[in-house]
Formats: sequence, structure tokens, C-alpha cells
Amino acid sequence: MSGPLLLLLADGEFHSGQDLAAAMGVSRTAVWKQVNRLVADSVLAIESVRGKGYRVRGGIDLLDATRVTLALDGRANALMTRLEILDTVDSTNARVMRLAAQGCSTGLVCTAEQQSAGRGRRGRPWVSPYASNLYVSLLWKFTQGAAALEGLSLAVGVAVARALHTCDVPNVKLKWPNDVLHDSAKLGGILLEMNGDAAGNGWVVIGVGLNVAMPKAAAGNIDQAWTDIRTITGNQHRGRSGILAALLNELLPLVADFEQQGFARWRDEWQSLDALADTPVMLHAGDAPLSGIARGVNARGALQLETATGVQSVYGGEISVRAI
Repeated sequence: MSGPLLLLLADGEFHSGQDLAAAMGVSRTAVWKQVNRLVADSVLAIESVRGKGYRVRGGIDLLDATRVTLALDGRANALMTRLEILDTVDSTNARVMRLAAQGCSTGLVCTAEQQSAGRGRRGRPWVSPYASNLYVSLLWKFTQGAAALEGLSLAVGVAVARALHTCDVPNVKLKWPNDVLHDSAKLGGILLEMNGDAAGNGWVVIGVGLNVAMPKAAAGNIDQAWTDIRTITGNQHRGRSGILAALLNELLPLVADFEQQGFARWRDEWQSLDALADTPVMLHAGDAPLSGIARGVNARGALQLETATGVQSVYGGEISVRAI
């Protein structure tokens, strides 16, 4: 992406080619080429009007590190050791995993304007248009083994719902194991990736994706009902930087305390947000679909599925849940 040009166009006003060229220290032809490349490579709709210049209608909601850090509360600010805002990355989770393997310290937060290879659960692609949604990953190191993190992805869902509530996004629900919903449409998702000793030291990368202002042109590859914060709020929201700060205010303390508190601390709140509570569902795990009634989760975060033979505990992994 052409960072300086996008910064100049972010205000949504018209800028002449001459003014843009002067501000960037390049020729007007170079500006024209950069505009054409941006139009070709992204979903940004850059208008060109003779006699007025160029603009992005509605502006560009670029992430701002200063706005994010100023909006953090005291504890979240102390827990975050580094905030990395990238223009384009393959995947924020992949980026943080690489940094973790290199010994990066706990508390690293990575976000990006765009992902070229964003990933959802089960390796599915995550639609990641430029400067439209939130793609954020947090690195946290743990010492008590993977078992101490049981239910963490569900607790993260609660943190996301809390953050959205503070941003005046109402009626957020959670779908086991890691979907964030609004009126049964997908608003976001959570992806955790771990590495280390199963019984000792290791690290977890917590990835959260939220649809903030999804361009319709970019949504053609989404294979399910979806929504975004702009639609829910009538475009009256804090902007991506404000939403990111609200998320970090909830997420960082949760992760810092989770090894000691466990999922039991978050179970009742998760149950109150359960989108599938007492709903008939079908679980698909390989070639063995299983139907039953969703009865919430146990203290370890396992789905409680009531079947003809009794209640079964279903743990995470390659399992999807669909209401039937």
C-alpha cells in the first residue's frame, strides 16, 4: 500500500494531484500511478474528479497508535509491552507466532490494516480488506501447561462481548466454540494457537477478528450470514482505534489472570451470552455428525450436548456447530 498517499486521503476530502505530489515529494504522474495501483490492489474506492482531484468518499479509518494507547486504562497499558501496527501482513497470528519463536516478550499486540492470508478456524480464509475491520493478535506466555488454558477461547469471547458493549454495540452473542454473533449473523471470530511444553512453559497467540465496516465488494467470499459494527450502530461508533483500545482493556487483564482464575471465573457470563442455549444442533466431527440439544458448557469449556443416550461433553478441535 502507498502509506503517505493514504494518510493524505484519509480525511475524505478532495486533494488535487498537484497538492498530493508536493506533499509527497513526487511527480503528479507518480501520484496518478499510485492511485491506480491502490484501486487495482484493494477495495478502496478512490474517486477522481477533474478540477477537484482525488478523494476516498467517507475517508479512511486508519489505525492510530497514539489514539489506541491514550484510550488504554492503567492495567492494560502496563500489561501491553509492545504495540505493532502494520500496513499489510500475511496474518497477524502468523506474524506473532514468528516473533514468539524468536523470543519476543509476552504482552506483544500486533494489528494490521490488511491481511493477505488471514486465517479463521480450521484453516478457512478470513476476509481482511484494507482499513475496514480489526485483525489483532496478542502473545502471552504461560508456565502451568496447556491444561491451565482450558476454556481460554471462550473467556476471550466474553472479553470481546464486554468490549463491544462499552462501544455501544448491543446484543452480542457467542457461539461455541469461537464465533461472535449479532442477530445470528457473524460479527467476529477468535483463533488461538499454542506452542510449548504441554505440562510447563509455553505461549499462546490469541487472534481476534471483528467486522467493523466490511465493504460489500470484499464480502463476496464470505460463506455465511455476516454483519459489521457500522451496520449495527448506524455508523455511530468509536472507530477502529477506539474499538481496539476497548478490546485490549478487556483482553489483557483477562489473559494475565487466566492461569490463576481459569475458565470457571467466566463460565456464567459466557452462558448468559450463549447463542445456542437449549437449541437443537448438529456437530460435525469428521464423518461422524452428532445431533442433540446444546446445554451450555462445563467448567472446562466443553459443550454439553444432550443426546438420546445422555449428556456428552464435547471439547474443541475440528468441530463445527450449526443450529438445525
